[in-house]
Amino acid sequence: MGRRRSIMSEQMKNELAKDLGFYDTVQREGWGSIRAKDAGNMVKRAIQLAEQKLSPQSSGRPGGR
Repeated sequence: MGRRRSIMSEQMKNELAKDLGFYDTVQREGWGSIRAKDAGNMVKRAIQLAEQKLSPQSSGRPGGR
C-alpha cells in the first residue's frame, strides 16, 4: 500500500499539535507516536477552524458575501 498524501500542511499540523499540547512528542518521536485520541482531536479542531472560516459571520459582511 502506498504512502498517503497529507491533506493538512505540515505548518497547520504543527500549529494544531502546539495548541493541543502534544507538539513536544511529535518533535521527539514523530507523528507516528501520537495517540489516536490526539490525532482525532487534531482533526476535530481543524474542522472547527474550517467551519469558522466558512461561516457567514466570519466575513464581516451581512450574508457572508
